[in-house]
Amino acid sequence: MSKIQNPIIPGMAPDPSILRVGEDYYIATSTFHWQPAIQIFHSRDLANWKLLTYALSAGEIDLQGTNTPAGIWAPHLSYDKQTGKYWLAFCHLQNMAGREFNAESYIMSADQITGPWTKPTYLTSIGFDPSLFHDEDGKHYVAVLEWETREGYQAPGHIVIAEVDLPGGQVGEWHRVTTGFTTRGCVEAPQLYKHDGYYYLLLASGGTGYAHGVEIGRAKEIFGPYEPNPTGEPIITSAPHHLFSLGDPDAGHFEMYNPHSRIQKSGHGSLVETPAGRWYIAHLMSRPLPGQKLNPLGRETSLQEMRWNQAGWLEMVDGSNLAKAEVDVPGTVKQDQQASDIDDHFAADHYDHRFMTPYHGQSRDWVAVQDGHLLISGRNSLFSQVAPSIMATRATSLHYDLQTKVTFHPDHYSETAGVGLYYDANNWFYVRLCQSDDERVTVLRVLQAKQGTRKDYYWDEVVVPNDQAELRIHYDNGQAQVYYRFASAGSWQQLGGRYDLAYLSDEGVNGEPGEIGGFTGLFNFIGAVDAYQHRSVGEFAYYSVHNRD
Repeated sequence: MSKIQNPIIPGMAPDPSILRVGEDYYIATSTFHWQPAIQIFHSRDLANWKLLTYALSAGEIDLQGTNTPAGIWAPHLSYDKQTGKYWLAFCHLQNMAGREFNAESYIMSADQITGPWTKPTYLTSIGFDPSLFHDEDGKHYVAVLEWETREGYQAPGHIVIAEVDLPGGQVGEWHRVTTGFTTRGCVEAPQLYKHDGYYYLLLASGGTGYAHGVEIGRAKEIFGPYEPNPTGEPIITSAPHHLFSLGDPDAGHFEMYNPHSRIQKSGHGSLVETPAGRWYIAHLMSRPLPGQKLNPLGRETSLQEMRWNQAGWLEMVDGSNLAKAEVDVPGTVKQDQQASDIDDHFAADHYDHRFMTPYHGQSRDWVAVQDGHLLISGRNSLFSQVAPSIMATRATSLHYDLQTKVTFHPDHYSETAGVGLYYDANNWFYVRLCQSDDERVTVLRVLQAKQGTRKDYYWDEVVVPNDQAELRIHYDNGQAQVYYRFASAGSWQQLGGRYDLAYLSDEGVNGEPGEIGGFTGLFNFIGAVDAYQHRSVGEFAYYSVHNRD
């Protein structure tokens, strides 16, 4: 056995659905308003995970205009042994206003995990977080949260199960099976497993904040009745103290913050068995800034070893329910601590497939590689939820340096190109080359958005000779410093002072008191804006992110 550190997938990688086929492990995670959508990671040792592919990469779902944190939620991976097909279930959350939570759930299949995937087939709009279960008798079932909108009824609703026809997607009669197995409430993300003659139903509970957890019940028949885990508590959580919050629609539960744990918000898990018969749950977690309850990196993927006790209930191997920052995995394994670093010089007309774009897809009409440079054509402002020209990668550390070299020739004050940090259209930090206000020269300035408010640091303007600059952002626990140089061998100079960017976090954006404003995560980006004629182009010689953990 080898000890590894959580998270196993750092940065925005929430709602992990883990699957093993043979010797290969796969995890699918949510991507919300980001394209390509549905990240699928691969590992052979449970410790080292690499982004393998995206399931939605050809415009199958329109995410333009998506509000944070709607979009693509909780993909569920499964494998049908009888047909040898991989299956993905996911939901497209389209509206969250008025707590209506309008969602459409879909399924699709593939003969290989890398695709091609079939066109998404519509399942239902009853709620969100669908999953598929392939029973031994050849029948298939879908489990999902039925979203409750009636006054005076327990929110967020019932977990429901129905038989489903595959591949057609026709859903049979829905059976309401539970509103939860503990008093934490806010159950969602149902997942079915079969073990020793029982159907086990794994649920996320307590909301996706500091009270989050994984809970479990079981039944002899798939439609129940389901008996709750006799402990009456989650089997995994970062906050083991008892909580009664039935009916709470999904508050952040900041009172459940655990001051003795490095990892918080542990919940929403899925179960996998190794070839040797060991059991693990992959689940989401967060790492707050020191001394704060802000989580810039969003929800990340973690791993816990489990066991079946003598009574046939699933529990952590140490008998507790407290999620651990360290876990044992089989074999002699070394975790690659630099795996999340990026150093892309755009060689061979190619850019790193970890680049993602908010709200819309990547296409050659605005981004392309040419002669070792990434060319980004400016379009909407960064406030846009339609077509911002952003190429971004997930922030995976609370200590890192982001660096690029950009050449840009603006001929209008609405044209810019540069580098920055991004949460969503209302919250970002942008170091850009642009025209001076008198339209005479190219300058370097910082532009910032905080909860939709725009701030231009025009007092810290620097003239850029030859329209070219190397830019570096030094990020450390929510604080950022900006550096620049105009010659590759020159010394770095600081632009402005220290910028407080701690608000670029799940709790720092768009939310109301006691609520989490988002649950996506911080991204680093290079990009361009052209609100003039859509004809200016930023030329980027490289893009690097070096984590300093």
